[in-house]
Amino acid sequence: MVDFVPRRAARVLLVDEAGRVLLFRGVDPGRPGEPYWFTIGGGLDAGETPAQAAARELREEAGLDLPVAALGEPVHAEVTEFPFDGVWYRQEQEFFLVRSSGAEIDTSGFDEVERGSITSYRWWSPPELESATEPVHPADLVDVLRRVTAGA
Repeated sequence: MVDFVPRRAARVLLVDEAGRVLLFRGVDPGRPGEPYWFTIGGGLDAGETPAQAAARELREEAGLDLPVAALGEPVHAEVTEFPFDGVWYRQEQEFFLVRSSGAEIDTSGFDEVERGSITSYRWWSPPELESATEPVHPADLVDVLRRVTAGA
């Protein structure tokens, strides 16, 4: 039986004018040969709301400074279980949709763990995500994107 560490997180679906989402390519230090793609975001700090954490993560990971109110309400929520550096987490996470005009991405705010585990980033269209050869998290990201951007 796996003992999970509970964690709450906020994630950001940063979508550009072409409908592409920004994802980071990373590796688990415990499994460096298994890269995967994931959205901006991370764990909530003590006393933070999900929207506050999403705004902080957006600033730290992409260099985009938005007021918390600009994030609105979460557009998706899920619970996921995953290992990272030998620890298994059960993470409750909420996703916020943020539109981007294709601003330059600045990763200089990465912390030590991010600098050691994130190898690159790129913008992905839904068709590109459907044919990705490496895992993408969340696994249903294409469906989530289509649902939350419908009519845009």
